[in-house]
Amino acid sequence: MRPMAENPLQQNVLKPIPTVELVMHALSVGDLNDLCDSTEEAIKAGGGFGWISLPNRDLLERFWNGVLVMPARMLFVARLDGVICGSAQLIKPPKNNEAQAFAVQLTGLFIAPWARGQGLSRRLLDFVEKTALKEGFKVINLDVRETQDAAINLYESAGYTCIGKHPAYARVGEDIIAGRYYTKPIDPELAHKLGPTA
Repeated sequence: MRPMAENPLQQNVLKPIPTVELVMHALSVGDLNDLCDSTEEAIKAGGGFGWISLPNRDLLERFWNGVLVMPARMLFVARLDGVICGSAQLIKPPKNNEAQAFAVQLTGLFIAPWARGQGLSRRLLDFVEKTALKEGFKVINLDVRETQDAAINLYESAGYTCIGKHPAYARVGEDIIAGRYYTKPIDPELAHKLGPTA
């Protein structure tokens, strides 16, 4: 029996190229526009990292430009075929908090709905962790609404441990929603010292 010939149309289909990066400079007009578009799509899909309703575009642009000039924040972006489709931020501890200078807060990780299914959330999270470790941090903390199942699955599958819940974490419309707090030691020595329950 002869093998079936490949469909000639399928031979020329290229897979999209996912990439992630730390933003080290001001965003171009095109990149800022893509980031705002992706943010709007994520908010509409219910994963707008705090926003429930869409802010106006000017506010959104000012928000992202503000993130870039804050020394305590590191902005990461995900791209699909070069187009920004998601982001994440790390918030460094303030200089006066020497006792917790080893830990950073992860916030605002999202991928726009049109770019999901390409493994970008995990790729972005892995890159954030590697960058934080290179910067000398040992622990990443984060919090999330209890209704955000995809985010919870992502973090738990990546080794984050739920360390607490807040019964009145957020309000969406008239509903009060619980939240979860997670932590992960990213430094191998600390992770070994704390053991499997850390």
